[in-house]
Amino acid sequence: MYAALATTVLVLHFCFLAYVVLGGFLVWRWPRAFWPHLAAAAWGLAVVSIPLTCPLTVVEHWARRKAGQAVGDKGFIDTYIENVLYPERYTHLLQVLVGVIVLFSYAVALAKLRHRRAERTLS
Repeated sequence: MYAALATTVLVLHFCFLAYVVLGGFLVWRWPRAFWPHLAAAAWGLAVVSIPLTCPLTVVEHWARRKAGQAVGDKGFIDTYIENVLYPERYTHLLQVLVGVIVLFSYAVALAKLRHRRAERTLS
């Protein structure tokens, strides 16, 4: 049971990370998605900028211990992403790239919102 919980939390962590990176594009279609995504992006920025431990990491480590599995002292990104999907030396570059992706998605969302408002005032 605890192993399944740890795996579920791991999947949720990957989903959250994908949402942080790509969730701004949802705002293009659903402008109200801006605030939840902004909160997620701010949390993501905080976790990589200052020494914070993500609650999902705490739950995953707890579940792995309960399941009798080995638990390291690293966080999610350090364990499952860095040196697995890309070399550690590219970490800063990828963090900047994620920031650019999020800002780009917001810039396009803002342009779309302004365009929609302009169309409404013309009608």
